[in-house]
Amino acid sequence: MKAPIILAVDTSDFETAISWIEATQESVSVFKLGLEFFLNFGAPGVEEVVKRTGAQIFLDLKLHDIPHTVSGSAKAISHLNPMFLTVHASGGRAMINAAAQAVPNVAITAVTILTSLSESDLFEIGYANPALESAVALAKMAVESGAKALVCSPLETAAIRSAVGSEPVIITPGVRPLAEQGGDDQVRTMTPGDAIAAGANFVVIGRPITNSWADGPTAMGKKAQSIADEILTALA
Repeated sequence: MKAPIILAVDTSDFETAISWIEATQESVSVFKLGLEFFLNFGAPGVEEVVKRTGAQIFLDLKLHDIPHTVSGSAKAISHLNPMFLTVHASGGRAMINAAAQAVPNVAITAVTILTSLSESDLFEIGYANPALESAVALAKMAVESGAKALVCSPLETAAIRSAVGSEPVIITPGVRPLAEQGGDDQVRTMTPGDAIAAGANFVVIGRPITNSWADGPTAMGKKAQSIADEILTALA
């Protein structure tokens, strides 16, 4: 049974990307193709993935420019019909709205605060408030501007869900399955089940699944299924 997992297909090898999707399709709902994939293979590469696998696509381009440019960029990939298309929430109301207007049938997905940024990073960049306050403010603004989905840290999910209500889709990276808890950045992570319980609709998972590819497609499929089972058990 499929779980609300978005698999991060972070590879520059096209056939590997296809193999990863085929190995995990029974338990993964959506597949994330990011900037690395898009710069290597472009829109034709995304089309070929969909043609060969039928996968639902999270197109993670994190558009961030003036509204006119973002509108044109969104229109340029509209024929790919991804389930989600990311933009940076920090691009502002007009930019987010331009993207939403350009592709009304795609869920424009606003990225709040990158999970790689620390509090000190945010203040150095020029943010006036800590990550939690900033992420909530960006999320509210993005939804008001037409974003249908949001990306945020699992630690900010509950506050954002409370702020934006039940309708927007919340997607969270920064999750780690139970078996892989305990690393040196443990405090910044959450289990997939806990992230869903906090209000996320999907969790993004990459290396905890894709690292098992070294042992073959069957092993990767089993790893994906074990994480899916963990989430589905938590939901039940």
